[in-house]
Amino acid sequence: MFSRRQTLAGCVVAALCAPAAVMAETDKTDVHQLDKVNVSALPLGSDSPSTPYSVMDQQTLTQKGEDTLGNTLNNQPGVHSDTFGGGASRPVIRGQSGPRVGVLSDGSQVLDASTISPDHAITVDPMLARQIEVLRGPATLLYGSGASGGVVNVLDNRIPTQRPREDVEGFLGLRANTVADENATAAGMTFSATDNLVFRVEGSRRDAEDYEVNGFEQLTVPGTFAESDNGSIGASWIGDQGYFGLAYSYRRDHYGLPGHSHEFEACEANGTSLDCPVGGHDHDHDHGEVVPYVDLASRRVDARGEYRNPFSGIANVRFRGNVTDYRHHEIEEGTIGSTFTNKGGDARLEVEHKPFGNWRGVVGLQYTRFDFSSLGAEAFVPKTETESIAVFAVEEYTLNEQWSFELGARQEHLTQTPDARDGNALLKVTADNASFSGAANWRFVPGYELVLSAAHSGRAPSSQELYADGVHLATNTYECGLLSDCGGVPRDLLDDEISLSANLNLRKTQGDWLFDLGVFENRINNYIYARTLDQQEDFRLIKYSQRDATFTGAEGSVSYYGIDPLGITVFGDVVRATFDDGGGYLPRIPAKRLGTRLNSYVGHFDGELEFYRSFIQDQIAGFEETTPSYDMVNATLSYRLRGDQRYTFYVRGNNLLGEEVFNHASFLATTVPEPGRNVSVGTRIEF
Repeated sequence: MFSRRQTLAGCVVAALCAPAAVMAETDKTDVHQLDKVNVSALPLGSDSPSTPYSVMDQQTLTQKGEDTLGNTLNNQPGVHSDTFGGGASRPVIRGQSGPRVGVLSDGSQVLDASTISPDHAITVDPMLARQIEVLRGPATLLYGSGASGGVVNVLDNRIPTQRPREDVEGFLGLRANTVADENATAAGMTFSATDNLVFRVEGSRRDAEDYEVNGFEQLTVPGTFAESDNGSIGASWIGDQGYFGLAYSYRRDHYGLPGHSHEFEACEANGTSLDCPVGGHDHDHDHGEVVPYVDLASRRVDARGEYRNPFSGIANVRFRGNVTDYRHHEIEEGTIGSTFTNKGGDARLEVEHKPFGNWRGVVGLQYTRFDFSSLGAEAFVPKTETESIAVFAVEEYTLNEQWSFELGARQEHLTQTPDARDGNALLKVTADNASFSGAANWRFVPGYELVLSAAHSGRAPSSQELYADGVHLATNTYECGLLSDCGGVPRDLLDDEISLSANLNLRKTQGDWLFDLGVFENRINNYIYARTLDQQEDFRLIKYSQRDATFTGAEGSVSYYGIDPLGITVFGDVVRATFDDGGGYLPRIPAKRLGTRLNSYVGHFDGELEFYRSFIQDQIAGFEETTPSYDMVNATLSYRLRGDQRYTFYVRGNNLLGEEVFNHASFLATTVPEPGRNVSVGTRIEF
């Protein structure tokens, strides 16, 4: 049995530190050793700690899970959220989001439209996740050139991987929140049909009104309502050496789009200037009476399999794949204004070989193909077929008990084929990128690690960055791609982004004091960004351009468990992003953050009190405004009816000071505040 002190340390470290861990007693002294949590996204598992990562396990997700993926991950080291009302938010990792952050469902790409715009939801429900992993640093290159900022891997139970211990197993989760009169429910059940055939059925529903901004007052933000329904059915054939399974999933969302302005929807690009009709918007008609909303539907079929020890020399063969049919309408005054679709699939095969001398490793192949299109008022990106194929490998060499080394490589071929625009053919773009990573892990004394990792990786421009030409109301811009005629002369020669990144982490993984302190630098040559050419009030004409940029920052947490049954953690992160030629700061970089947490276990109760300060963000791009600092106080109290944690009840208060919060990483940073003071109550019952 774990002691309360051991369990406390494990929960806090699992949420805050990289590597994540749980505590296990090693002898009768008061010394503890961190056992690695299994992290699926690491090619060699958690025994290879050269990559900075953090994990939210099932217990943490129960107590701290939020409505969207970005909000759920918001307090992880180096992770913030690009929020857009109550229905959409994307994770921001080390100052980067969108196409530079890969989102995976158990290792397979999530094919939606969230990388195109911040008002597009990520089609993942945290209430149905069993674990969420965040990878930062060089190892992310193994998941594609689009993952240079980081990787989020969401694990679920939709495809069973092992037989249930009982004939039927499952869970029921309930949550209610005051800030938006939210009600959320999730449930799942796994059962055996035969000795080898296992089925899984699960689903969730969330219903939330417009949220309040100052806690327990009827001061709501129009257009922040959200509804979501998810359902899936899966089956696996499970044997002694592995499994193979399929699952069908369906998701439906309705959520509002706060801050949408139609005042400049008739604007056009005239060279490097905006050409807007006199009077622009019909001010006699109040668009604010009917808030635009998204009607989203996604159908997905997943296939997953694992074959252990298939033949001599091979330890494991793993397969992940999906086929997705995604579409969403943006509804304005009862009429479909725009439609976005994404149809395609992703497949990934990994082969792990058994140790050969002091070497062990994984080689793999990945193929992705999808057709993205936009129609209607915001059809600013033409229909584009994207196809990529890649081979990758990672190998670890263990020299002795103190030293280990890791090498990784990926070769990717990418093709983007757009349809013609207005009868004019657009340029087909192909790119070949080779990426490499290396790491050295020095365990110089027991319980201490010093890890240095570095990577060289390439990223080809996305279809939006290449071909955009039109009004994008969510970001209040008219967008011109690198190859578009608007915004000036299009480029004749494209350069891929080339990232040179390095991480240095010092970790203590044993004893009363535990810490993970890290610094990083990411120099990106030919960084693709939205350059402002012209501006009328808050509406901007942007041209995707390339310029060298550097992201520098630090992440850290220090925990102390020497006062039973208390645990104290100090944490913080900061990132600074500038253009190398002295041309100023990059936009929407999160403010630096510093805080502390106090955790305690007493009997069947455990609690957490958290305080952090988000500082003023005045390192801003030319068109941005400074966002003020704020103090955030959150508290959680949970009760476990049994020691096996199968019955958990909790109450959580967020923003207890009722602070007015503006998120600098959001496109709505100065116009739409974040939710005010609120309280959640919920339960998770496993059977």
